[in-house]
Amino acid sequence: MIDIYIEEDKSILDAMCQLDRSGKKILFVHQDKKLLASLTDGDIRRWILKKGDLQMSVQYAANYHPRFLYEQEEDLAMRTIKELGIDAIPIVNNEYLIQKIIFANESVQKHTKFDIEVPVVIMAGGLGTRLSPYTKILPKPLIPVGDYPIAEHIIHQFCLYGCRQYYMIVNYKRNMIKAYFDELDKKYQLDFIVEEKPLGTGGGISLLKGKMNKTFILTNCDILIDDDLTKAYQQHTKSGNLITMVCSLKNFIIPYGVVNIGEDGMIESMQEKPNMSFFTNTGCYFVEPEVIEGLTYNEPADFPTVIEKYRKAGKKVGYYPIGEDAWLDMGQLDELEKMKARLGC
Repeated sequence: MIDIYIEEDKSILDAMCQLDRSGKKILFVHQDKKLLASLTDGDIRRWILKKGDLQMSVQYAANYHPRFLYEQEEDLAMRTIKELGIDAIPIVNNEYLIQKIIFANESVQKHTKFDIEVPVVIMAGGLGTRLSPYTKILPKPLIPVGDYPIAEHIIHQFCLYGCRQYYMIVNYKRNMIKAYFDELDKKYQLDFIVEEKPLGTGGGISLLKGKMNKTFILTNCDILIDDDLTKAYQQHTKSGNLITMVCSLKNFIIPYGVVNIGEDGMIESMQEKPNMSFFTNTGCYFVEPEVIEGLTYNEPADFPTVIEKYRKAGKKVGYYPIGEDAWLDMGQLDELEKMKARLGC
């Protein structure tokens, strides 16, 4: 059974991990199965964006006025879900004890689309050395994950959002990449931008000067984001950000006892196999076109360096948080196998 119930004393970090495991977008806060509140991925995201502590209990982020129906109203559940645009609704008895949860019929829901056309730039020029020896034969964008190469998975994913214009920046084994995509029967426009020398992520997009006049997505060619990126786009535009970085939560248990040393050289404290939680860059961004225009044409630059330059200049550079399991990364061999498993390959 999907674990969609959580107690008030659990941490927001616990809730994020539970949402990832359940595959749902909502949890219900309860006490002995009595409904207290609801907690969605959106509630948690708003808490994070307010710089809330992930170790705080879920009651700080939860909605204590949740939507629900009584048992005698259960036949109204699907209509209520549709009218309110929610993912699920609990059915309770007169004592507010949860009897069941009714979810929206996801099988008939259409994938959310962007309100406007959003171009996608795929960085596909690197050597892919971390995936050697595969990349001695194939360029990283063409490494298969199941029936399709990773770059085609990425394009298929963004096509679901309504994206139809793609730019792929290529260098290493570029003729092989171009030959593969030229043979496909495509329902989208794919333009290749050729690097004649390694330019890095920032330098690569400098080759798009004069070609981009709207907000675009910049993504590495070895990742997939299993989250609703229309919400990331809405946050990007609402915040007035120049760049919004999609960041994934990571939980990491240090497999050793950590010793903290004080100024006097004495042991100050010890932690046995502490658990660290932090957000990491997924390699996916929403970017305004002025970033491209501010780059030096055909000069090497890493995108994190570009971001830091704008941040120090006082420009708005934000982030959009997603759960740990919402980021699929095949940049290393063990992660490639995990991606295959997640995609059922």
